[in-house]
Amino acid sequence: MPLYEHVFLARQDVSAQQVEQLVEQYKGLIEGAGGTVGKVENWGLRSLAYRIKKNRKAHYTLMNLDAPHAAVAEMERQMGLSEDILRFMTFKVDQLEEEPSAMMQKRDRDDRRGGGRGDRPGGDRGDRGDRSGGDRRPRRGEEE
Repeated sequence: MPLYEHVFLARQDVSAQQVEQLVEQYKGLIEGAGGTVGKVENWGLRSLAYRIKKNRKAHYTLMNLDAPHAAVAEMERQMGLSEDILRFMTFKVDQLEEEPSAMMQKRDRDDRRGGGRGDRPGGDRGDRGDRSGGDRRPRRGEEE
């Protein structure tokens, strides 16, 4: 059977428990059609690059699928009808990754590093040098 990676975005109003229920619903649909669902990664509530249907954030979820095309097409059809799903995308892949995805690895790396921008040398905004305005041009109405 073909292998797929499927990512979907759920509305920010939906709770994490409801996102898990959506995953179980679509998992049951895939398994009912003779496919299997590998790993499921919940990437959490993340900001969107632009607003989608008046939402600024969304719950991101990745699913690895080993299923016939008809099952994936039916799952996508139902996601398109659902008001809780903002967007989804399915990729056909040659091999499924068993290790954590790049999004999960990034989160681990951020957790290990610890601090935010505050621990940079030169303070929170960085070293901007002398801002005395030494050779600025005179404004309209000012004398030189």
